[in-house]
Amino acid sequence: MSKIDNVIQYIETLPIGEKISVRTVARKMNLSEGTVYRAIKQAETVGIVTTIERVGTFRIEKKKTVAEMLTYEEIVRIIDGEVLGGHEGLHEHLNKFIIGAMTEDAMLKYMDEHSLIIVGNRESVQELALNHRLAVLITGGFKTSQKIIQLANDLKLPVISCEHDTFTVATLINRSITNQEIKKEILTVNDVYTPLSSTYYLEPKNSIADFQNLAEQSGLSRFPVQNQGRLVGVVTAKDILGRERSTSIEKIMSKKLVTVSKQSSVASVSYKMVWEDIEMIPVIEDNFQLAGVISRQDVMKAMQMIQQQPQINNTFEDEIMMNVSEVVAANPEHNYDYEVEIQPRMINNAGTISYGILCELVTYAAHKKIKEQWGFSNLIEKIDLSYFSHIQIGNAVQIAVDIFNMNRRQALVQIDLYNQNTLAAKAIVACQIIEGE
Repeated sequence: MSKIDNVIQYIETLPIGEKISVRTVARKMNLSEGTVYRAIKQAETVGIVTTIERVGTFRIEKKKTVAEMLTYEEIVRIIDGEVLGGHEGLHEHLNKFIIGAMTEDAMLKYMDEHSLIIVGNRESVQELALNHRLAVLITGGFKTSQKIIQLANDLKLPVISCEHDTFTVATLINRSITNQEIKKEILTVNDVYTPLSSTYYLEPKNSIADFQNLAEQSGLSRFPVQNQGRLVGVVTAKDILGRERSTSIEKIMSKKLVTVSKQSSVASVSYKMVWEDIEMIPVIEDNFQLAGVISRQDVMKAMQMIQQQPQINNTFEDEIMMNVSEVVAANPEHNYDYEVEIQPRMINNAGTISYGILCELVTYAAHKKIKEQWGFSNLIEKIDLSYFSHIQIGNAVQIAVDIFNMNRRQALVQIDLYNQNTLAAKAIVACQIIEGE
């Protein structure tokens, strides 16, 4: 193990919130301050410390990413279960679960490590699963023998008991895994940004001549300015107008910065780019270290990638919109664009369409019409919705969409929903336009 690894291991033993001093750690571990400093920087990358300017460096709890799978500990919480043995393995992740309702020989081919088997009061199956490195979930409120508990403790594999039946447990776990998968499909800046090592930047000591050379080399007109790895400004082609080529970047750069973190969603970055009218945003760490940049082209590529990829898991919105169809022939009195039949999942307790579903239909219609008519991706900014009459289960609702105002940044859309050819709801929707090259 290297000296830096030793320092990181030491930092991990410190309580959350404790202040970390380079000098103190160096003296305690009999290491150079340079080695400790590099280790702390690496610990920041790992996510176990953070540095606050003019305050200090502190031990923090490692941030979880949405890409992490469910842990056995989370499964216990979801099903309100009781851990009988193997407590030391609760922090491990599971990849899948299987239902042990078959013969032992038949289930052997499904037994993979990092899996959970759902089984009733079948001790032989429980033992077989543990010996194949599977955790065990016992349904129906049954417990297990001391032999199984001891085996679970030795192998550090959880054995969990719960009162629910197998179907209920499987439904709860499947829903949680699906929710986790949907979270993983949400693109963040971390998925698409350009790291600092692969992009262009300037330093305060550079001159306008350096800017011009870099702009000619890269074809870009906006660069982050960093000093010893920290973001200190941004300089654009507008900033250099009328200035001498020898003028330093520090004198003309903008210090009023628009930044994003790696955890920001691509959609939120798109909002910032449109409203700030900028082509590039610096990506920073918690301590303002410059990690890289994200450009409008990066955002557009990400949105195209989302549209082109097959959906592994459908969101509730996807399930609802599968019921919407285009109206092929225009009605002579009403120029309808789309039609949807109200399904049981779309109603509230009163038997009429829920307000949330109505908003989803309005959102879908606005998105789709703008994309079809103009080819632009778009994001909803505001909805003004009026609901005039009840729409009940089984009703066929027709939707008419009119884009009545359009510019480079925004589209205003009127959406009318008809029930039995009578206006049932009307909405005015403001959409942010995302233009791509």
